[in-house]
Amino acid sequence: MAKLERTAGLRINKTIIYIVCIGLALLSILPFWIMFVNATRSTAEIQSGLSLLPSTHLKTNWDVLTSKSFDPLKGFLNSFIISVSSTALSVYFSSLTAYALVVYNWKWRQAFFTFILCVMLIPTQASAIGFYKFMYQLHLNNSFLPLILPAIAAPAMVFFMRQYLLSTLSLEIVEASRIDGSGEFATFNRIILPLMTPALATQAIFAFVASWNNLFMPLILLTDKSKYTLPIMVSLLRGDIYKTEFGSIYMGLALTALPLFVIYFLLSRYIIAGVALGGVKE
Repeated sequence: MAKLERTAGLRINKTIIYIVCIGLALLSILPFWIMFVNATRSTAEIQSGLSLLPSTHLKTNWDVLTSKSFDPLKGFLNSFIISVSSTALSVYFSSLTAYALVVYNWKWRQAFFTFILCVMLIPTQASAIGFYKFMYQLHLNNSFLPLILPAIAAPAMVFFMRQYLLSTLSLEIVEASRIDGSGEFATFNRIILPLMTPALATQAIFAFVASWNNLFMPLILLTDKSKYTLPIMVSLLRGDIYKTEFGSIYMGLALTALPLFVIYFLLSRYIIAGVALGGVKE
């Protein structure tokens, strides 16, 4: 009898947990669903109230959006170049830095790691003016390079990668590769990086999303319309031409968010494994 009561209690607890999780999932999805639905509605329909069902004005909103200065293909290409390049650089060099902090026992290792933690506390906006002046002096204020190269220094990613390596990497593997005659970079590229696949995928998602959604620095550095990213183009939709075209604005927002869903669903299976292994030391 007690066993039956215990089983029934576990089932009730499971049911409650599932209901809560499903409810939270629906609350998380709802804003995005409303955004995609509003991309198919007219301005009058949007102003009339909330709807969870798509309408029939998708093509009209697209025609209005592309008939003006908004160029989805160009904005997508610019955002893609910046996001992919900065993500690749930040993931690789952060992993390399974390590898050096874990494997090599050098004098200033702890001091260097402490410095990295201190840099994490400095917001990007605090150094924006100095960074812009520096890029202007180098004549790089209208280039993709200032939005890509600084991604090499990613303190938060270095911290995560270091914690991941501390929990998963056995130094005997590195020693064995050295005995076999493998060089340091060959060991890192051929042995360590494959072992870090969950962490790499997890951080790649976060880095890509942050770079894709970045508006502050591109808006400051990029002045040529042909180099505008999608977030900049969407921010400009609030001008006089589009101030009543809410359907077109939602269309622009949906186009900006769509690639993020694709990247997330491609790499999402690594997130839980990466976070769990990176945050716990065995």
